[in-house]
Amino acid sequence: MASDKENTCDEGSTKPQLVGDLNWDGLRKPRIYYAIAATFCGLFLSVLDGSICNVALPSMAAQLGVPSEDSIWIVNAFQLAVMMLLLPFASLGELWGYKQVYVRGIVVFSLGSLFCALSPSFVALVLSRVVQGVGAAMLMSVNTSMVRLIYPKRHLGEGVGLNATVVAIASVAGPSLSAAILAVAPWPWLFAINVPIGILTFFMARRYLPDNPVRVLGRSFNKREAALNAATFGLFIGCVEALSHDVPPVTVGFGAAVLAVAAVLYVRMERSRAFPMLPFDLLKIPIFTTSVLTSVVSFTAQMLVMVAMPFLLVGTFGYDAVGTGLLMTSWPLAIIFVAPLAGWLVGKVHPGILGGIGLSMMAAGCFFLSFVPADTDHFGLVLRLMLCGAGFGFFQSPNNHLLLSSAPPQRSGSASGMLATARLTGQTFGAALVALLFHLFGTTAPHDAMLLAGCLTVCAAVCSCMRLKEKMV
Repeated sequence: MASDKENTCDEGSTKPQLVGDLNWDGLRKPRIYYAIAATFCGLFLSVLDGSICNVALPSMAAQLGVPSEDSIWIVNAFQLAVMMLLLPFASLGELWGYKQVYVRGIVVFSLGSLFCALSPSFVALVLSRVVQGVGAAMLMSVNTSMVRLIYPKRHLGEGVGLNATVVAIASVAGPSLSAAILAVAPWPWLFAINVPIGILTFFMARRYLPDNPVRVLGRSFNKREAALNAATFGLFIGCVEALSHDVPPVTVGFGAAVLAVAAVLYVRMERSRAFPMLPFDLLKIPIFTTSVLTSVVSFTAQMLVMVAMPFLLVGTFGYDAVGTGLLMTSWPLAIIFVAPLAGWLVGKVHPGILGGIGLSMMAAGCFFLSFVPADTDHFGLVLRLMLCGAGFGFFQSPNNHLLLSSAPPQRSGSASGMLATARLTGQTFGAALVALLFHLFGTTAPHDAMLLAGCLTVCAAVCSCMRLKEKMV
């Protein structure tokens, strides 16, 4: 039987004013199938479009009449918009409702995709990618919150496992899907294909997604807080990208100084709020903080491998683009089978143990890749990549489950936002580190990237096992 509870307090108090069904336990069949399909479709599109146009950048630059180095803004504009707005939209999800943010997000994302497909110039395309990034931020920020609402508590691990599988596949499917589309159509179709899928997702989401069962009264959205959040994360990504693209040190130093000022102001504001956008209240929960840190380090290691691996396959083993793409699919293929299994095991084995085992497997795979002999055949390379993918899949589902379940229900939005922020922060660091390794070590950089990824993954495995001493929430 549902129970309604109200605890009186305001924005500045320590106890939230909760109103709603505190015993909510997910959806039932058949609605749950439509709801999760709508959630996964939006997630897949938003993650996929972060990398789908990478392969087409040279031809897009030529057709739009811009230098190749400027074309990177087609990617960066999307990434910046997502990073700057994840936490503000996660906060709005707790205020408006996760469904409302998600449904509006698919509309904005679909419109941005249409604008991209119809863009007549480079500037128009970059601005359209910003719009698309805003929609993607809305979808990513509340995605795992929706999963928590949709699945009954006893099956939440399985839902998180499937969610992790979708993220993993979308993260690495961009280049392959892009090549398939470009083989039969021009580059605008990379974006146009999102529109019909977005329309279908919109109608499913509006009809089948549940509203927030628990709401917090006495809260409001702080625009100054959102602006400082956007400035902090935008400058952070800008400085990391600048370090890996030969930007003059004076410019990087100035950006870092402005970042420091914005970050200090932002942190001071957040520490005084009862429901901060950057969730310091959740970061006071040791198991939540450890899970966030583990996620950042593991995604850094994953991106080190995913960015450096094509250079290793082409430079050391002489594969072409098609062969490289086929071999790289062995990583997500392993995740497809392992992540749901890991989610199923969450209720039976401590997530810290599962994460430690998975990251140890991934570390072994990274070290095997770093010292791989030059005469290794296809099968040997596939085994190493599948070991990495299986290990990562075995870690990601339990880690995400632990991070989400350690947050109170009324703070699911902020937990979801932090989960996505940790993933994107790690991926940004990983890509920048590969560029830095190429600057420092030249042709040996791919092997060095694998070695660094292995070391980082060992650290993440230790961090995961440290959660065994923390109290489960």
